[in-house]
Amino acid sequence: MTHDTTAPGRTPQQRLARLIGGQIDHSGDCVTAIPGLYFFRREVPAPPSVCMVEPSIVLVAQGAKQLWVGGEAFPYDTSRFLATSLDLPANSEVITASLEQPCLGLAFKLDQRMLAELTAQGSLLPPRERAPGKSVGLGTVTPALLASFLRLVELLEEPEAIPVLAPLIQREIHYRLLMSDQSARLRQIASVDGQGHRIARAIDWLKLNYMLQLRVDELAARVQMSTPTFHHHFRQLTTMSPLQYQKWLRLAEAKRLMMNEHLDVSSAAFKVGYESPSQFSREYSRLFGVPPKRDIAQMRELAGGSGEGLLS
Repeated sequence: MTHDTTAPGRTPQQRLARLIGGQIDHSGDCVTAIPGLYFFRREVPAPPSVCMVEPSIVLVAQGAKQLWVGGEAFPYDTSRFLATSLDLPANSEVITASLEQPCLGLAFKLDQRMLAELTAQGSLLPPRERAPGKSVGLGTVTPALLASFLRLVELLEEPEAIPVLAPLIQREIHYRLLMSDQSARLRQIASVDGQGHRIARAIDWLKLNYMLQLRVDELAARVQMSTPTFHHHFRQLTTMSPLQYQKWLRLAEAKRLMMNEHLDVSSAAFKVGYESPSQFSREYSRLFGVPPKRDIAQMRELAGGSGEGLLS
């Protein structure tokens, strides 16, 4: 297959949308042959849907989306990208999409080690702004950043070149991001001594141990923070307390177990650490808007539709 980067009258966003649309022809999410690169396609506007966003960049080539975190909206389109520096429970909304002009875009998982290496080289200018308190923000899509993403996506048409060239382009993308207006936020990931890195370590522990009883003081000590400081920075960066975060992980995993492994409500509740199925059902309804049994039935009816999964 040949690249269409020289197609007359076509903007870089249009070329990117064309390439993504050629890889995913149905509404949903798609893993690519390039590690850490995912595509999404949405064909109708959709209300906010619960999702988990990894430390990543989300770029829209066509259409518009919006992420809700802690009651605050972060709208993004072809001119703005979404940047997240922690695993973040959120709600994703599709703003602009149609069958004729679907919302098309990509999610690019950030590499903490690569960010740290580039930062440590010392050739990068210090960020113009202080490190932000939140772990999500919007950045400006520059021509240089868009061009590097376009070249990465084009590699899917030349699969034999992916092992050699993809790491080089991915490194360039990380560099471009560190030079962007989201530099301060992304350096939170790279700073081993920073509070953001310690909160990320706490989240990694919670993701592995969400079914255990949580003792916040012990988790704070594990990441070498005082309990008050830990509470403050955890809530500041994630918009929720550690206990609320654990509850979100439990409910999301229970939903997966009921949907994919066909566990009943009680079995799923006990599996993720709940002692009371009735408490589980109440908290599930509060998060997802409907009782678990009805929610799973509705999801099975819509199987193959536009579930948000991990892409924001």
